[in-house]
Amino acid sequence: MKPTSYETGHAPKNERAILAGHAQKDKEHIQRSIEELALLADTAGAKVAGTIIQRSGTIHPGTFLGKGKVEELKALADQEDAELVIFDDDLSPAQVKNLEKMVNRKVIDRSELILDIFAKRARTRESRLQVELAQLEYTLPRLTGMWKHLERQAGGIGTRGPGETQLETDRRMVREKIARLKHELEAVERERQTQRARRQREYRAALVGYTNAGKSTLFNALTRAGVFVEDRLFATLDSTTRQLVNAERDMVLMTDTVGFIRKLPHHLVASFRSTLAEAIEADVLLHVTDASDLDFRRHLIAVDGVLDEILTEPRPPRVMVFNKCDRMGEDAVAGLRAEFPDARVVSALTGEGLDELRTELFAASRTRAEARRAVPPPRELEDWEKPAEPKA
Repeated sequence: MKPTSYETGHAPKNERAILAGHAQKDKEHIQRSIEELALLADTAGAKVAGTIIQRSGTIHPGTFLGKGKVEELKALADQEDAELVIFDDDLSPAQVKNLEKMVNRKVIDRSELILDIFAKRARTRESRLQVELAQLEYTLPRLTGMWKHLERQAGGIGTRGPGETQLETDRRMVREKIARLKHELEAVERERQTQRARRQREYRAALVGYTNAGKSTLFNALTRAGVFVEDRLFATLDSTTRQLVNAERDMVLMTDTVGFIRKLPHHLVASFRSTLAEAIEADVLLHVTDASDLDFRRHLIAVDGVLDEILTEPRPPRVMVFNKCDRMGEDAVAGLRAEFPDARVVSALTGEGLDELRTELFAASRTRAEARRAVPPPRELEDWEKPAEPKA
């Protein structure tokens, strides 16, 4: 069985790749989706050598693309000497197998590419555990497809051959490892809960948003934290919390979180739940958006979809923060303010609008502190007020 990119841990450096997509699911925005896929491929270390888009027809159940497009895909891969084909949508195990046979190259889908990037960029023990768990949960349902040619030998008493044994052995090993990783993550989560319990009295703000919206740059500008910043997708995987304090000693605990993206693999969202708990338990969510991106409205929808999946009631209030206004003209900024009157328009690079944002956060922190002080501490019950002990 040939190892895939998520099994080897990362894509080979400068591996030449052809991008493929089908416009049926996204006719209006397929080009921007492919451009985003190209950024993902670049982040993973691949070099985009060409693009194939099927703009008409239905999705083929066996090969995703139609027969003609698959032949065109193979010809382009041969011409560009590409080793890899990356699809913009999730593929079934059968589709991957058929496509690899027809184009004679490794084929992966968008989810596998994102998992590869997360595996490459995970730094802390927690994020590595989370990524490995997501990879195994992604792999488990695909084991049947991988061993389909041997599984057919199983047909009842006396026909249980090596195919079924190998398949069941693989499934058991994967399930056991998933259980072990979940157990380890539960231990890490207990540590996080202890840390969060110590910070419950403080006002907490969490930065959330689409990947590469400038959250970490904004986080550094507000807190002088010095976290890693790079103009690539998913530069930040681990949440970081820092204090924001003013001259009056008002304090805000600010957390930078992992960015979201369209078609984010469900297993990643599930396994990163403990990391995103910082956002779940925050007093306010600062939804950071790259205002200069022409596709920012779809980014808003994608982030809202992930937040709706992880947040429980009551949900913390959200404040829209449009970043990178330094890249926009005055008329565009004025139009943005008119369309989103309650949003904050800032530039983490130049510092525009950051003083006002800090002032709002400190005011909210002060209001919360005053409200806490106004609530009297719980009174100790007198002996005559205490409920009677139940008789043995």
